[in-house]
Amino acid sequence: MSWEQAEEVKEGSATTAFADYGLPTPIVTALSGKGIETPFPIQAATIPDALAGKDILARAQTGSGKTLGFGLPMLARLDQGERGRHPRGVILAPTRELAVQVADELAPMAANLGLRMVLVAGGMGFGPQLKAFRKGVDIVVATPGRLIDLMEQGEADLSHVEMLVLDEADHMSDLGFLPAVTQVMESVKEDAQKLLFSATLDDAVSRIVKKFLHNPVTHQVDENRASVTTMTHVVWHVETREKVQIAAKLAHRPGRTLVFVRTQRGADRIAQDFQESGVLAAALHGGLTQGQRVRTLNAFKNSTLPVLIATDVAARGIHVDDVSLVLQYDPPANEKDYLHRAGRTARAGRDGLVASLVQQSQRRSVQRMMRMAGLDVEPRRVRLDDEELLEFAASARVASEAVAAVIVVVVAAVAEATVATAADVAAVATKNVE
Repeated sequence: MSWEQAEEVKEGSATTAFADYGLPTPIVTALSGKGIETPFPIQAATIPDALAGKDILARAQTGSGKTLGFGLPMLARLDQGERGRHPRGVILAPTRELAVQVADELAPMAANLGLRMVLVAGGMGFGPQLKAFRKGVDIVVATPGRLIDLMEQGEADLSHVEMLVLDEADHMSDLGFLPAVTQVMESVKEDAQKLLFSATLDDAVSRIVKKFLHNPVTHQVDENRASVTTMTHVVWHVETREKVQIAAKLAHRPGRTLVFVRTQRGADRIAQDFQESGVLAAALHGGLTQGQRVRTLNAFKNSTLPVLIATDVAARGIHVDDVSLVLQYDPPANEKDYLHRAGRTARAGRDGLVASLVQQSQRRSVQRMMRMAGLDVEPRRVRLDDEELLEFAASARVASEAVAAVIVVVVAAVAEATVATAADVAAVATKNVE
């Protein structure tokens, strides 16, 4: 199985309004109330096939609008069926944050249709989840591990599932979740409709497709590559001793800034460095409690926390359309991670600026990675007081009309430092934003 036979979905190909799909009136009304009238390309491609009951294999990146692409057909189809105590729809997501955001987007419309939805994820209390299953639920939005826990306890019976969605299958594979995904999919009846969304199709994901999807219709929207190629890219060669000051200068601006780092310790350290430079920032990573992660992410979403410093795994759950600046403080591992990081901003067709800061010894590896991402940029040396950098920082402030995207890759050796614990940094950030 490959993407070669996939239907390429082009920008501008969506000309049909949501109202033309025959979706339930409460759904169309809810979308219209939020100013959503016309589908994005991936939505226009997948909704008709999903409503027709076909299995779907879709290549779509974060920010492409895929949640509505699978969520609306699930709501519409289940609205037509009989309600019972056991779930009839399941949406699997790789992280708690992504599961939360999928549920947040679909739950109001589900409630308008009288469909009962429950969020099932690790780090959340079992009590409300058990109560929901015992009372009766129509749709489950879940991470694989917690859903399996409930299945093994006899609380979650998936034998009545009519429609199953696997979101970000490639990320499931990266995290080693495919055995758990397989267990869930084997618990669903063979003729259930299955939709799989993935940015890439590696061997492990391909095996899932071949085993569980029946004659899937394939659609391809390479949204990350599209957004990256519409950005302006620069590569700056910087001095290691200036990297924190440069990053803080760029982050100290209006709007949301997302900073990527490689490790949990690095996230805590940079958050502290930024705070000492007068920049309100907090870390988001797996070392925090679920409560800390939720509070920090919510503060970032509502703009009371302007700067978020995250590891790659934690950031995969961040779906905020108006992140205007992304700083890659640590370099991505490969071009795939570069594209995923880039997808945090310049969303929904917005243009952006990508600036990469590299050290001399990293120039070749970064240039090679960027070429593999479809980019060809020659590094230029800059210093903290250079006019080019000052103009760049100033231009980043003009972000309300055309949201700027800045990806700063600081490819430099990180000096050892003693920092506060993640819990300490999170506590400071939470206190500042409450």
